[in-house]
Amino acid sequence: MIRELGDLPAGVIGFEASGTLRAEDYRDVVVPALVRASASGEVRFVIIIPEFHGMSGGALWEDLKVGIDNLRAWKRIALVTDIEWMKHVTRLFGWMTPGELRQFPLMRRDEAIAWAASGAPNSHR
Repeated sequence: MIRELGDLPAGVIGFEASGTLRAEDYRDVVVPALVRASASGEVRFVIIIPEFHGMSGGALWEDLKVGIDNLRAWKRIALVTDIEWMKHVTRLFGWMTPGELRQFPLMRRDEAIAWAASGAPNSHR
């Protein structure tokens, strides 16, 4: 399941993902928010993952498409998780993501949001 976070600084979109991710999570929640964000020319993205139980094949496909669409609009991605294998994957393959990518532990969630927002046009809380 993916839910959109509210009360984020201007120019930042964020989500909390947990359990098993499905294609409809991307289609119904993530994609509409990305379309709105990319219309401004920049995507500053925060994803909080406290627990993860996998993703359907359709969700994997949607995840890959989301990363490629509007490739030049991606500015910053903050991954907030304590899941060890996600931290390792971020270190190994983070250079392949569009824009800047940083990983933060769950207890530094506010710092991750501030980092994603920094330098954004009209950024304020």
